[in-house]
Amino acid sequence: MATVLYTPEVLGLAVDLAGYPLDEALPLLGQARSATCGSQLRLGLSCDAQGRVMRVGLAAQACAIGQAAAAIFAKGATGKTPDDIDAGAQAIRLWLAKDGAMPEWPGFEVLAAVPDYPARHGAVLLAWNAASQALSSTHQQR
Repeated sequence: MATVLYTPEVLGLAVDLAGYPLDEALPLLGQARSATCGSQLRLGLSCDAQGRVMRVGLAAQACAIGQAAAAIFAKGATGKTPDDIDAGAQAIRLWLAKDGAMPEWPGFEVLAAVPDYPARHGAVLLAWNAASQALSSTHQQR
């Protein structure tokens, strides 16, 4: 029996994304696009002096899965370091490939059905990929 992808919880998270509007004035900007479905996301971040994420803003043109994953990212990103975000992305990639456990990012369990839908894998990673791009400039400055 196939797992249900678009649950009420997923759809609710997609709506929650509106609580994290992109502010172009945020100092770190990144973007990502899913090659599998064409979903796109722009992201802005601000970080504290230790490099921890303090604020997130997002603008997504994505399916409900991409929007839900972006909302999960936004809700859990505060206080994370670039290394935390990279580790989260790697855990997600392994999980999507069915080579790893459910990522420990807060709220991620809502996306439990996604590994069975390869066309949505790229959409799940949009926020993490955009954040890694945005934060890469801070890595280079250190």
